[in-house]
Amino acid sequence: MLDADAPGLYVATARGVDPAVDPEWADRVEVHRARRPRHWRTAEDVDLPALLAGAPSEPVLVDDLATWVTGLLDDAAWERDAPSVAAARVDLVAAVGGFAGTLVLVSAEVGLGVVPSTSAGRRFRDELGALNQELAAVCDEVWLLVAGVPLRLR
Repeated sequence: MLDADAPGLYVATARGVDPAVDPEWADRVEVHRARRPRHWRTAEDVDLPALLAGAPSEPVLVDDLATWVTGLLDDAAWERDAPSVAAARVDLVAAVGGFAGTLVLVSAEVGLGVVPSTSAGRRFRDELGALNQELAAVCDEVWLLVAGVPLRLR
């Protein structure tokens, strides 16, 4: 989908990680950092809709929307129907819909499993599922990757 040898912008959506608080998560983030192409620019802990609306000139890879949604929900204290979460989702969909360059969005498919047993789990699934659907509606192509096999949906 993107040429790893060409210039690019890698947008990491995971929030700042404190290794003293969560060493396992910090290790995961370091593994991701180490496998990024060295010649790509990296943006971390950014306002994703604003970054995309700024129209970067190089191809952009956003990894991933699930951690972006988690950050929004954390900011809203997981309050159901928090206006800040809905507004951020609207802003992101508008930025993606208006993006003229090459953009790859990585997301989790949350609708193929069981319904979570916790309120927070259901909230996350609902928010990410709605975002995935809204983004698919404004993207030129939609792919599903299962077991390393890419399947073009549209």
